[in-house]
Amino acid sequence: MSTAPGGCAESPVPAAVAVDVAVFTVRAGTLRVLLARARSGPFAGWWALPGGRVGEQESLDDAAARELPAGAAARDVYLEQLYTFGQPQRDPRGRVVSVAYVGLLADPERMTAPAADKYASVAWRPVSRLPRLAYDHAAVVRLAVARLRAKLQYTNLVYTLLPRSFTLGELQSLYEAILGRALDRRNFRRRVLSLELLRPLGRVRGGPHRPAALYAFRSRRPMTVSVL
Repeated sequence: MSTAPGGCAESPVPAAVAVDVAVFTVRAGTLRVLLARARSGPFAGWWALPGGRVGEQESLDDAAARELPAGAAARDVYLEQLYTFGQPQRDPRGRVVSVAYVGLLADPERMTAPAADKYASVAWRPVSRLPRLAYDHAAVVRLAVARLRAKLQYTNLVYTLLPRSFTLGELQSLYEAILGRALDRRNFRRRVLSLELLRPLGRVRGGPHRPAALYAFRSRRPMTVSVL
């Protein structure tokens, strides 16, 4: 217990616990985050990350999955805890400590339906051109992007953002969209293939250019591996 000026002991202020979820996808070569426009509350009409209070009998992971907008089953989204945000003034309604999550989703069309009673709308917005966000969600997004960029260099989590089959060009484009920089084509392909994370499918994808070989991940489970 702390002591206030004049020697009076301060009573602890009970804090509510919430979760906020920064869900990312890559669409049209751009890293995007899912935002929701609140219907009510101190930031009604503002864009924010999906989130809310944790139920008394609810785990943090369950609360994060529940707060995802309608249309996406929890099994479709990779979720992991990011950081705990607890600045005293972060929520004008009172003391709220938020456990932030990073989410990754390959198919952004699975999350286009807002929860009817909570969000007016949802949208995938480029992380490089975000509107002003409610609460401290701009800081949450910045930290989440930094975590994602770091993890792509030492894990195989890129599989969560890709369909079951893909070309090496599509894989490289996804890395470039997230990292925000170009990668040498020859070095990237040599490195990725040497890790034996992928298996050739023996099929090609046609198009306006030369047909490209299709690959799949040997395992779609998280693992530590030095990719870049």
